[in-house]
Amino acid sequence: MVLMLTVEGLTTDYGAVRAVDGVSLEVPAGSVIAVLGANGAGKTSLLRTITGLVPASAGRVSFDGEDITRLAVEEIVRRGVAHVPEGRGVIAELTVEENLRLGGLWRRRNAAPLEEIYELFPRLQERTRLPASRLSGGERQMLSIGRALMGRPRALLLDEPSLGLAPVIVAQIMSLVRRLADTLGLAVLLVEQNARSALSIANRGIVLNLGHVVADQEPHELAADERLRHAYLGF
Repeated sequence: MVLMLTVEGLTTDYGAVRAVDGVSLEVPAGSVIAVLGANGAGKTSLLRTITGLVPASAGRVSFDGEDITRLAVEEIVRRGVAHVPEGRGVIAELTVEENLRLGGLWRRRNAAPLEEIYELFPRLQERTRLPASRLSGGERQMLSIGRALMGRPRALLLDEPSLGLAPVIVAQIMSLVRRLADTLGLAVLLVEQNARSALSIANRGIVLNLGHVVADQEPHELAADERLRHAYLGF
């Protein structure tokens, strides 16, 4: 097992509010680690701190053995960490191809050819000249993930990729995430409120509540724990 991403005692404060409180986790290469919890649990703040968008108040983030806690966002990206934020933030006025090419800017020497992304997402190839504004919600999510993969990352952080999507599209997105870990060896940190879907593809599940880790278990153990399911997972 090769540990790609390690978080140790990570703490994030917004003024007097502690959003992430001493979180520790490990994401091996080729695995999907699901971070679950209700709104306000600290999931998005955790991802934003790992990727340098928000400064850590304490703790350490290591990527492939290197401390990246205090690096600038662009340096973290160049080292191979990709972050797909909540909300499918594609640029609506640009075409599918133009959006994808933006994803390779920070890692130009290592950027993937468009053909690799189109192999993963044939639907995007069919719409390569269309503006992103004309894509469905599921297609926009594919575009967001495809854009992140243009930089050939070794770690992929996904924030609520199923948000607002129909169940059949959610299943397709989750299947793709599992395939990225299995075939590309990516270390995937998946933040989700859809706990049932996330646990169906995860190697391990971590539950946050008010910034604290309240459970860190195998997916089947979390799914079988009635107290956790009702209190934090919503199923």
